[in-house]
Amino acid sequence: MDRRPDPSRRPVRTGTPRRPGSHDALRPRREPGTRRTRGLSPAVRTRRNKAGLGILVVLLVAVVTKLVVLQGIDGSAYAQAAETDRMRVFDIAAIRGAILDRDGNPLAYTVEASKVVADPTIVEDPERTALALTTLLGVPTSQLTEDLTADGRYSVLAEDVDTATSDRITDLALPGIVLEDDPVRLYPAGTVGGQVVGFVGRDGDGLAGIEQRYDDVLAGTNGQRRVEVGAGGVPIPAGIDESTPAEDGSSVSLTIDEDLQYTVQQRLDQACADGATTQGSAVVLDVRTGEVVAMATCPGYDPAQAGSTDPELLGLPAVSDVFEPGSVMKAVTLSAAIEEGYATPDTVLTVPGHIQAGDVVVTDAHDHAPVDWTVTGILAKSSNVGTIMLAREVGDERLEEYMRAFGLGSTTGIELPGESAGILQDSADWTASRAANVPIGQGVSVTALQMASVYQTIANGGVRIPPRIVSAVTAPDGTVTSEQQPEGTRVVSESTAQQMAYMLEAVVGPGGTAPLGEVDGFRVAGKTGTAQRANPECGCYDGGGYFTTFVGFAPADAPQYVVAVDLERPSSDAEGGQVAAPVFADVMRYVLTADGVVPSGTARPDFQLTGTAPTN
Repeated sequence: MDRRPDPSRRPVRTGTPRRPGSHDALRPRREPGTRRTRGLSPAVRTRRNKAGLGILVVLLVAVVTKLVVLQGIDGSAYAQAAETDRMRVFDIAAIRGAILDRDGNPLAYTVEASKVVADPTIVEDPERTALALTTLLGVPTSQLTEDLTADGRYSVLAEDVDTATSDRITDLALPGIVLEDDPVRLYPAGTVGGQVVGFVGRDGDGLAGIEQRYDDVLAGTNGQRRVEVGAGGVPIPAGIDESTPAEDGSSVSLTIDEDLQYTVQQRLDQACADGATTQGSAVVLDVRTGEVVAMATCPGYDPAQAGSTDPELLGLPAVSDVFEPGSVMKAVTLSAAIEEGYATPDTVLTVPGHIQAGDVVVTDAHDHAPVDWTVTGILAKSSNVGTIMLAREVGDERLEEYMRAFGLGSTTGIELPGESAGILQDSADWTASRAANVPIGQGVSVTALQMASVYQTIANGGVRIPPRIVSAVTAPDGTVTSEQQPEGTRVVSESTAQQMAYMLEAVVGPGGTAPLGEVDGFRVAGKTGTAQRANPECGCYDGGGYFTTFVGFAPADAPQYVVAVDLERPSSDAEGGQVAAPVFADVMRYVLTADGVVPSGTARPDFQLTGTAPTN
């Protein structure tokens, strides 16, 4: 079909019709997208230029203002923030002071070591870094790679790294790897003195024994190092490197002797291995000074393995655990009777086999017909009835005063944590049965250290010197501060003490209860004890077994040392003279020999245990 336009037809336009004569019909058509700039009046163009210039000025002012704020006002803050981001702060660990025996042998000391840590955000090549460290640290590559890619900025790779290994790691200059001070506490003596020395926790704080009691003295004060590091965590050579030096801790010297401590521990371990003894303690005191030269318990523990040790073994039973002492307490009762003038060693009493005490009947170990015993015989035979008879002469209130004067019912003040005061009820509250039990060591509880202190008082002529276990503190600069020895307190007269020593020697002599406590070549004075142990299953004494003890001193004619032994035997009825006395003898034999004590050569007296009681 022919689509050519028909000249007779006009095109149809939409929109507003143009008026005839309009100039628009004469304007050329504008291409789409072009701006209509021509034809603007000069005034319009001026206004537009001023507006644009104003905007540019405002923007320029804003930029300049921001620069002034950043560089002038906040410049130092931003610079400080940048510097802080580059700074690393490390603790400089103080070296913890040593714990030494009386001869300077180390029982605990600290060596320098390091902790290897990583900042995973800085480590450039985890796999390669792991390969470089695996042999040095003894850690598998897979574990190191995992630690090096962990989330966060602090990942511990290894602890307790020795200085030689630390130096090799430093030489590698691995990005993101940092060494921190991580000193290691060592206990070269192991279980020897372990419970006295105690141990430290992972953070270095003392948690038991001397480590705890003298923590503030041993610990020292950590220092600090501020160092500027680059992108790889490596110190910038010309950057900030400031240090505050650490102040090392002081050393603590003890009064104990490591060799004697070893012997006591070995002997106690033998006792605990007999199948009946579940726990034992031994204390050795210097008679003249009250110093503890040995203190041990079985079972013991190695402070280096404290973290894997039964928590119940981490204490020090010799000062913290109490027990009913039994007949070793009779030395206190008879001391009071002699001091008060109611008896002498030769006084004779007619002693029946049993005695009424309120609603109970107290007997001797074996009931017997009345016997005329001297007071020496009453002690040598460990007569409960004879002791109660003398205690009634003294009176409850006065007897309690003597017990407290000997240190019972209160702590000794030993420089160890967790010391118990024991249990001594006021005499005003004693029932008739309690008033009979206390003089013979039942119904009263003590620690092994307290009983050792009682016999130190008698051996020292009646003067009690509170026991001590620390001799001196030595500062890092070598300044030595000696611990002041406590002043002695007279408890009984020298005459009473000498008479008691005489009677206590009869205990290990012929007819006494502890011939196994003898030490060849030396005169020995001491006392056995066999006290019922409470049965925790019933809260009664039935089936609880016994606490067996022996406390004594030697030489009896010139006392040098006191040894106290306490054995807990829940399933045994053996007496103190059978099981505790032999332990005492072995320990005393060693301490006298090691100290070079020479026997006096004087013969033991012939003791009169029986006699004729006066008639009324």
